[in-house]
Amino acid sequence: MNGKLPEINGELIAIRGKKLYVECYGSKDKPPVLYLHGGPGESCHDFSYHQSIRLGEHFRLIAIDQRGVCRSDVIHVNEEFGLKDLIEDCEALRMHFNIDKWSVIGHSFGGFLSLLYVSQYPNSIDKVIFEGPTFDFELTSRSLIRKTAQLLKNHGKPELHDKGLLLAESNIPIRELTEKYMDLSDELGENRMEIYRHNHNNPTDYYSYYSAEEWDDFYERSDLHYNLLREEGKIFESLLPKIKNVANPMLLAIGKYDAVTCDNHIEVFKNDALNGEIHVFEHSGHTPHYEEPDKFKKVVVEFLS
Repeated sequence: MNGKLPEINGELIAIRGKKLYVECYGSKDKPPVLYLHGGPGESCHDFSYHQSIRLGEHFRLIAIDQRGVCRSDVIHVNEEFGLKDLIEDCEALRMHFNIDKWSVIGHSFGGFLSLLYVSQYPNSIDKVIFEGPTFDFELTSRSLIRKTAQLLKNHGKPELHDKGLLLAESNIPIRELTEKYMDLSDELGENRMEIYRHNHNNPTDYYSYYSAEEWDDFYERSDLHYNLLREEGKIFESLLPKIKNVANPMLLAIGKYDAVTCDNHIEVFKNDALNGEIHVFEHSGHTPHYEEPDKFKKVVVEFLS
C-alpha cells in the first residue's frame, strides 16, 4: 500500500426494501466482480482495504456489507430475515447495476453464500472463486476446534487441549457445537487470531476510518444478523452435495494453514466439481487476500481473465 490508506468508495443503496452498504472500484467497462464477506456478520472492509486498488485495476469490483451487517441498515426487531434474503439481495443488486453476468468471490461464509447463489442463479454468474470457504458448518467447526485445541496446548493450557479434542468428536447438535467452539476459542485471548491467520505482516487498519463508537454500533448490527441466521438454522445445512451440480467454472482458493476449509471440503470439491480448480496459498491461513495480497490478485486475475 506504500503507506497510503486506500480510499473508501461506498454508498447506501436501496435493495429489496433495505439499504445495503455497497463499495465500487474500477471502471464500469471492466468485467464485474461481486465480493461476499464472511462471518456471518463480518464486513467487506478487510477485503476492500487490501484488494480495492489491486483488483480495481482489472475489474469493476463491487463489495457489500450484507443485509443487516456493519454499515448496512440494521435488521429491526420482528423484521423478517433469513438466509434466502442474502441470495436475493445479490441478484437484486446485479439487476440494479444492469449487469448481465458477473463473477463472484466469496470468503469463508461468503463462500457458502456464493455456492448457494450460483446453484440458484447459474445464468447470472460467470465464474466463482471460493476463498477459504465453508460449505458445511459442522465439518468446519470440528476442524477449527481441533486447531484451537492444539493452540491451547502450545500456549500452556493442556487441560483445555484435551477438552477440545473431546468436543471435536462429540455428538452434540451443530448449533451448540459452534457456540462451544466460540467459548473455547475465547480461551486463547489475544492469541485467538492464530486460529485463522498464518502471516500477520499485512494487518488491516480497522479503526482508521471510523470512531470506536461507530465500530461498536457496527458490531451490534452484525451480532444480530448472525444470531438471526443461527436461530433460523439453514446455515447449518451442508452444501457439499450442491458442488456436483454446478457447471460454472469454480476456483477453490485456500491457505495451506487454514482450518476452515478442512480436508473433507477439499476432497469433495476434487471429486465432485465438474469445472473446478484448486490453488493453495503456501504462506496463508484463512485470509490469502491480505496474507498474500499480491499473489491473491495474480491468481484472481489469471482465473477470471
